[in-house]
Amino acid sequence: MDLLETYRRSVAEFTERVQLVDPGQWSAPTPCPDWDVRTLVNHVVGEDRWSVALLAGRTIAEVGDRYDGDQLGADPVEAARDAAAQAELAATHPGARERTVHLSAGDTPAEEYLHQLIAEHLVHGWDLAVAIGADPKLDADAVAECARWFAGQVDDYQRNGLVRTGVGVPAAASEQDRLIAAFGRDPDWVP
Repeated sequence: MDLLETYRRSVAEFTERVQLVDPGQWSAPTPCPDWDVRTLVNHVVGEDRWSVALLAGRTIAEVGDRYDGDQLGADPVEAARDAAAQAELAATHPGARERTVHLSAGDTPAEEYLHQLIAEHLVHGWDLAVAIGADPKLDADAVAECARWFAGQVDDYQRNGLVRTGVGVPAAASEQDRLIAAFGRDPDWVP
C-alpha cells in the first residue's frame, strides 16, 4: 500500500475513535501509564500539530513551545478533526515526502517520519479504543505496513526508552496483537 494512503488511514481511524469518546470517558484510564483518555488524545493532537511545522521544514527551536500544554480546548473532538486535517494537508503537500524533517533525534527523512506518525496513530488509536470500549480492530493493511517498518526499529525504540519492552504473545496471535505487543502493550488490556 502507498505510504500516504497508509498514513491517511491511520489518521482517519484515530480521529474516528476520538468521535466515539463519551463525555464521561475523558478521564478514563488507558494502557499508557499515567495517561487518561484526554491526555492520550491531547498527545496525538499535539503530534499532528507538530507534524505540520516539521513537514514544512521548521526546526524544533523554530516551533518552540507552541504545542506544549492543552491542545484540545473545550471541544476535543473538533480539535482532533482540525489537527488531523491540517496534518494530512502537510503530509500530502507536493514535495513533503522528499524533505528532511528536523526531529529531536536528528535529521530524518520525511518518509521515515511518516512511518513514525503511522505507528503513533495506530497504536494510540488502539489505546483509545480499548480505553473507551470501542472496537479495537485496526486497518489490517496499515498494521502490516507498520509491523514491517517497526521490525527494523524496535531495538532502537526500546534502547532509547521510546517504547516499553515488548509483551509476549502466543505464536498464533494476530498481526495486530503482535504489533501492539511489540509496542509494549498487553493486547488483552482492559480498564
